[in-house]
Order: sequence, then C-alpha cells, then structure tokens
Amino acid sequence: MRTAEQVVISTAITGSVNVPSQSDYLPLSAEEIVASALEAVEAGSAIIHLHARHPDGRPAWEAEIYEQIVPGILEQTDAVINITTGGSSAMTMDQRLAGALRFAPELASLNMGSMNFVYSGIADRIDDWKHDWEKQYVLNTYSHPFINSFDRIEHTLRELGEGLGTRFEFECYDIGHLYSLAYFVDLGLVKPPFLIQGVFGILGGIGADHENLTHMVAIADKLFGDDYYFSAFAAGRHQMQFATHSAWLGGNVRVGLEDSLWIGKGRLATSNAEQVRKIRAVVEDLGRPIATPDDARRMLGLKGRAGVTL
Repeated sequence: MRTAEQVVISTAITGSVNVPSQSDYLPLSAEEIVASALEAVEAGSAIIHLHARHPDGRPAWEAEIYEQIVPGILEQTDAVINITTGGSSAMTMDQRLAGALRFAPELASLNMGSMNFVYSGIADRIDDWKHDWEKQYVLNTYSHPFINSFDRIEHTLRELGEGLGTRFEFECYDIGHLYSLAYFVDLGLVKPPFLIQGVFGILGGIGADHENLTHMVAIADKLFGDDYYFSAFAAGRHQMQFATHSAWLGGNVRVGLEDSLWIGKGRLATSNAEQVRKIRAVVEDLGRPIATPDDARRMLGLKGRAGVTL
C-alpha cells in the first residue's frame, strides 16, 4: 500500500441502499443532495461520492437528474466528484453508467464483481413506511443479486477510463475482488496509482471483522505492492471503527449516509458533515493531516476539473 501523505476523506452522500423511512436526515431531492455535499466539503471532505434519487427517495439514474446535482456542487467547491457506476441492482448497465457518461467525472466507483448484495433486513426494522416503493425494494435484494460481470467491468473501464479519462474507486467487497482487479491490471486497463475501497459488513460480502481488513491489505500488498492507495468503510454501526483502522494503517477513509445513518450508538447522524467532522477529528488525533481536493488529485493522478463535462 502506498501510504497516504495526507488522508483523503470521501463522503458518500446518499447511496441507493438506505430508504427514507429509516431517517429524516437522508438527502433525497437534488437540492438536498447538493446542500449536503457542500456541507461535507466545508467540513473537510475532498471527494464527494454521488448517487442520484427522485424526490420520493427512489434511486435514479437519469442524466437530467444528475444535471441538477453535479453543477451545483462544482460551481461552489473544488471537490473531486465521484459518480457511481453501481447504481442499484434494479438498474440496467446503461442506466448505471448514464450519470458518469454524461459528466466524465474525475472519479467513478466500480464494483469489482457480481455478488449477493442483501439489505432486505431493513424491512424488519420499519413499521411505518413513508412511500409505497420502499418495502418491496429492499425485500427484492434477497432474491436479486447485483450483477457486474467481467464484460461489464471491462466495458466500464474502456468507456469511462480509456475513453473519457475517468479514474476509479475500485470497490472490493471480498478478497476475490482483489484478484479480479489484478486481472484487469494485467490487461493494462488499470494503471497505478489506483484507489482500492475495501467494503465490509454487507450481507453477501466480507464481514465487518477487523481481521478481514488487515487480511485485505495484506493480499492487496501481495498483488499490487505500492501501486495502490487504500481506503475502507464498513456499513452501519462499524463505520467509524473501520475508517479509523484504515487511517491507522496509512490509508484513507470514507464516511457518509450512504454507508451508515448513525453518528453514535442509538443516535442518527443529522448530516453527512457531522460524520465528516467526527472522522476528521479522529484522523487528526492520530497525527495525520487531511487532504485537500488538490492533494487527492495529485495522489490519485486525476485529470482535474477541466476534464469534467459540464
């Protein structure tokens, strides 16, 4: 692993997993997503990871919805924008790529394999649903896997990477995903320095055990040496512990309401910025400086703001 000279804080603003009935603080409309992103940048986030939603919270893929979000962030901050190519398991591949192809962002997320990505358990914790679509949406994940086959991964790398100069946050939900990434490195479609995002605690992926984080870094070191930067997050209540562990190992961190709705035991986070401020304080207590957006661009070899299509 290449030790981060400054720690990059990424913030995943809204995602496509959590639903409105879980928290009144989850940003849903374009205006709410923009406002929440601006607050996160002010709090110290260098990278903003974006999904889009319809005003009722349903995950959205349409480029015109991203057009209500991305310019509003870039016109007011110098943040690095990272647009999802994962979307949700209910979307087609063309839909999942629509936002990133529209803007050719500096970064895009890329899930490194097909998997059971299950969050149907959300339904067990909600009695009062705000919208008709929510319950069936989360229940469907018990029987509908997330598909990202090798041809889809290669298509994304060629269309966005080779074609538009976008680099990637490689989301690895298990050790096997590191070996999948190595395959594409060997093909020459992934070049250093690249960012591996270890994801823990998703039902169907690697568990939120700290031994797993240490093991993931060990295998990544074996495969990639110092060609990569590392970051990690865990879903739900383990979020801050895993971000702290990643920073302690010399890596970067990711927080945000996509990954966890909580700020402490039994306490909902009131904003993405609240989570950013908390992890920033932890990282600074470890004696590690926080990266600016330009630091992140330099570290990750990004093309810069001028390469984004507005």
